[in-house]
Amino acid sequence: MVDEGRFTAAEARIAELLAMAEDDADLRRALEFQRERMRRIRLDFPLDEAAAKAAVRKQAPDVSNAEFAAWDREGLIERIEIDGEKRYFNRAVFNLFRLVPEAAARRAPPVRPFSQGPYEVLHPHHEEVLAAAKDSGATSVAPRRVRITQSLTVDADAVPAGETVRAWIPYPRAIPGQQEDIRLVDSVPTGARIAPESAPQRTAYLERPAVAGEPTRFSASYELTIHARHFDIDPDRVVAAEIDASLAPYVAERPPHVVFTDAMRAYSRKVVGDETNPYRIAQKLFAAVDEIPWGGAREYSTLSNIGDHALHADHADCGQVTLLLVTLLRMNGIPARWQSGWTFSDDDVGYDNMHDWGWLYLAPYGWVPMDVTTGQLESDDPALRWFYLGGLDASRIAFNDDWSQPFVPPKRHFRSETVDSQRGEAEWDGGNLYFDQWDYDFEWQVLPPATDERT
Repeated sequence: MVDEGRFTAAEARIAELLAMAEDDADLRRALEFQRERMRRIRLDFPLDEAAAKAAVRKQAPDVSNAEFAAWDREGLIERIEIDGEKRYFNRAVFNLFRLVPEAAARRAPPVRPFSQGPYEVLHPHHEEVLAAAKDSGATSVAPRRVRITQSLTVDADAVPAGETVRAWIPYPRAIPGQQEDIRLVDSVPTGARIAPESAPQRTAYLERPAVAGEPTRFSASYELTIHARHFDIDPDRVVAAEIDASLAPYVAERPPHVVFTDAMRAYSRKVVGDETNPYRIAQKLFAAVDEIPWGGAREYSTLSNIGDHALHADHADCGQVTLLLVTLLRMNGIPARWQSGWTFSDDDVGYDNMHDWGWLYLAPYGWVPMDVTTGQLESDDPALRWFYLGGLDASRIAFNDDWSQPFVPPKRHFRSETVDSQRGEAEWDGGNLYFDQWDYDFEWQVLPPATDERT
């Protein structure tokens, strides 16, 4: 009912079931989350048709009613129906102008270009990584020492004065060869509780009382060394992996977001064909998923199956295409897992963004990285073209080695982001604090080598 936009019927059914589930805490929580999911969907789709049309005309004033209607009929202006009423996505207009050249050409000057990361196109760093790997024979090269401060600021009076606000800020795990020598520098307030290395979604936990009329700010500052990765893969050496107990979870379905649906199987057959070499299967699937254009995405907690959503949508973001590719690889017997964190530039571009990518297991090489969102690079050199199928740049930090994992200490109320953990989380005794009640910031500084105490 929720997925079909029948919110009134869903609410009635939720109320009916809650009345019968007084002694079933798990069922009550599941039902209450569906109620919360409807609230979040409404926040994601706040525009009626008049507001969506006005938002289009703010950038392209001469768009006619007929043109808007034509784009709407073609599904180019993302919307859903809630109880029969058209509701438009809060990033629908952004996606329209980013994804549809016909619409983009109508924007009135001055036209600001859409931003992208520096490594989404060929960059000297890619050649630096390949050269360093060739010269050294290592798979971890081009290290950067980085200082990061991530903050979370709860809106003034979002929580009653005197009540304790609890916050979880993403914090990196030490991953040999990828990110190492992690050192907490400072936190606001002091005394951050860092989750153990074993936590797949690691955080720094902080708490402080709310003060009337003032924002409640939390932050964690730390340093770490990040390495680029490159595996020189010879496709002819790749063989099917022996799926032992350690690899079995990574070729299995994991509902709700990794499910081998009939549609997924049909898509896989179309892409893979008769190929049997695991690396070449991965190449085919990587290239196919890479064709899905990037677009602003709905909050993950509102989607009932992210991999399936990416398969059927005409655009998707990094986490969505990564979960789609993970699903397709697993379906073909290739172990695959997910990773996420933040990407940034190490030059004066000043770019940073949340980002998700993944890893696949190729025998005899073991686990190798993949970033299908960045995808294939424009180059006639196969090593550069396929850089992100077996390699990573050194300008990304990983916070999460799995999705939808519990925090340490655990959150009491629903998470704002039920899948990923990049912006942070906050709550108080009265409930979760959703994204519309706080803001976040990510600051970074690539340190000169002299600041690394080991040099």
